[in-house]
Amino acid sequence: MSNKSQARKHLSPVWSRSADFFVSHGEGVYLYDLEDNAYLDFTSGIGVTNTGHCHPRVVEAIQKQAEALLHGQANIVIHQPLLELVAELRKIVPPELDGFFFSNSGAEAVEGAIKLARMATGRPNIVVFQGSFHGRTVGTMSLTTSKTIYRAGYQPLMPGVFIAPYPYAYRYGWDVEQTSQWCLEEIRLLFQTQTAPQETAAILIEPVLGEGGYVVPPRSFMQALWEIADEHDILLIADEIQSGFGRTGSWFAYQHFDIIPDILTIAKGLASGMPLSGVIAPLSLMEKWTPGSHGGTYGGNAVSVAAAVATLQVINEEGLLANAETRGSQLMTGLGHLQEKYPAIGDVRGLGLMVGVEIRDAQGIPDKESAKAVAKACFNERLMLLTCGPWDNTIRWIPPLIVTKEQIGEALEIFDSALEKVLN
Repeated sequence: MSNKSQARKHLSPVWSRSADFFVSHGEGVYLYDLEDNAYLDFTSGIGVTNTGHCHPRVVEAIQKQAEALLHGQANIVIHQPLLELVAELRKIVPPELDGFFFSNSGAEAVEGAIKLARMATGRPNIVVFQGSFHGRTVGTMSLTTSKTIYRAGYQPLMPGVFIAPYPYAYRYGWDVEQTSQWCLEEIRLLFQTQTAPQETAAILIEPVLGEGGYVVPPRSFMQALWEIADEHDILLIADEIQSGFGRTGSWFAYQHFDIIPDILTIAKGLASGMPLSGVIAPLSLMEKWTPGSHGGTYGGNAVSVAAAVATLQVINEEGLLANAETRGSQLMTGLGHLQEKYPAIGDVRGLGLMVGVEIRDAQGIPDKESAKAVAKACFNERLMLLTCGPWDNTIRWIPPLIVTKEQIGEALEIFDSALEKVLN
């Protein structure tokens, strides 16, 4: 047994794995195994490497910063890359969102947003949505409802969390507007029966459901939700950790619905693979956050922040928003054709390059086994895909935003072949 294989045995089995894949390096949309075989990586490290693996400009920024300063703790010093990142972010968020706090992971960002909302409003309760994923810490696990595996064995959870239905029209079997109106009525009922508006600090929502199945809510739902929050002085928190930074063809998914959240959480695609996350909110709101009541040793790390500055510049200057929209349209069209060919594809949905394909059996029951088998068959042909959703029956497509027409075409051909093998 090789030293690598021996060492692998000592990695905690709590990490579930989609495949046993020993990677040597990554470049662009490809990951390479130890034999230098190239795999189309349409996982992007779960929506992280939006600029592709090891984008030269991001690598250069990391190398340059590493020579100057590795760590400048935010309570002690203010380093130049942090100010540069704030300046870059201010170009892409609404002007009223002018306060910034940085941490390391998506879960930390959500924890920070919840703490901010509770302190700023003086209210305890949080409304989240069925199918949501907000993290795995005790606090964020309490907000996560996409699968019981993230919560089972860890009870009791954080109190003060109330769950509303997400407008998942395909699951309910209703048209989009009927689903939207029913879900809105359920939220109003929740405020009458479970948490009063005056004790509700925030409504926390993913503008596109991520781990819960890549579900896109109706525009009417998002706009009405924004109005409901405003009516009751409840803060609307948009969790853009997976959907942000060009993933949906816009900088952020909330922009598709013409709303402006009160608090924005960011991570994943922000720094092209370096650990960095953030909470963005009006500075007037953050001024209600007691100094010293929140923080962290590594938040706003100089090297990660330098990577983020380069990432935002690459997305902007290389036209990756437009590419995500164009290639996403190509992907949705191609998957739509495959849906006509394979009845097991119950639904194809998404925005930009955040696309889900839901697999159901002949009785309309979620088919995890087939979805997993299709993903495995794709991996065997060197296309990497992941599944998601409460039943793990939705195959998610999240390639880097630099993906080309030819690479989307190749991936669709592999997917077609995998469907043929598994479903016929």
